[in-house]
Amino acid sequence: MPNYPNAIQSKLPKVETTIFTVMSRLATEHGAVNLSQGFPDFAVSPRLISLVTENMNKGHNQYAPMPGLMALRESIAQKVEGLYSAQYDPETEITITAGGTQALFTAISAWVKEGDEVIIIEPAYDSYAPAVELCGGRPVYAQLSYPDFTINWDGVKKLINRHTRMIIINTPHNPTGSILTAADMDKLEKLTRNSDIVILSDEVYEHIIFDGLEHQSIARYPKLAERSFIVSSFGKTIHATGWKIGYCMAPKNLMAEFRKAHQYNVFAVNTPMQYALAEYIQDKSTYLELADFYKKNATFLTTFLAERGLN
Repeated sequence: MPNYPNAIQSKLPKVETTIFTVMSRLATEHGAVNLSQGFPDFAVSPRLISLVTENMNKGHNQYAPMPGLMALRESIAQKVEGLYSAQYDPETEITITAGGTQALFTAISAWVKEGDEVIIIEPAYDSYAPAVELCGGRPVYAQLSYPDFTINWDGVKKLINRHTRMIIINTPHNPTGSILTAADMDKLEKLTRNSDIVILSDEVYEHIIFDGLEHQSIARYPKLAERSFIVSSFGKTIHATGWKIGYCMAPKNLMAEFRKAHQYNVFAVNTPMQYALAEYIQDKSTYLELADFYKKNATFLTTFLAERGLN
């Protein structure tokens, strides 16, 4: 086959294989503990496995509706209202996605145009910037403040200009573990007031939060929610990252744009697993008890390290 190297103009010339792939391969090669990739080393609930099998046997094996199974969207709407006193219409404001990363990419590609700027808080999940660049946008970075990894909102304000299309936030934060507070949300609301800036809120770790603290979802704040895409995922919640099922919530006008891109990006998501999850999360303990579960593991690890002088 002829080779035409000069004809290939990469849209991501500086991007190489994701560090997650590199580190996971090294961990396998050296028999090391893999701390690079965020997947739980815990068994999936036998009941959830049983529900998936049951729905496969019922014949739920063909395409799901493009926005996702209505039963699952309704379960999510009930969950969000119970947690955050926010109402999302499952018909027009919730879409099931093939994991959180796809939801993030779709939200960015549906909204960011060539020449737009997107503010990203660093350190950041490594999919944000490449997605922005693929859409012709320009990532603009704001650094978290050490040692508490808080956001310098005055610094963010200085980055905003007429080209600013989107601000991406992540709480609880990957990789630092810091969380945004109600005061942070108030500052974000004031920064974006009377603007056309859209917020993309990555909340996939919403249930892994300790010490009696509450997750400050964008959904809690109506003035922010009306301009926001909220992304979450079942992967970390049900210990099944390989299932790749997440969801996006947004007001009707934003979700209409999201679905325009989603339908040509993925179209439909795993059908029997959607049926299973719709029933499974009706039991609130499946996500309300997750914080205590992880807290016990975190305490075990920190105690183990401290006893060896590694605290």
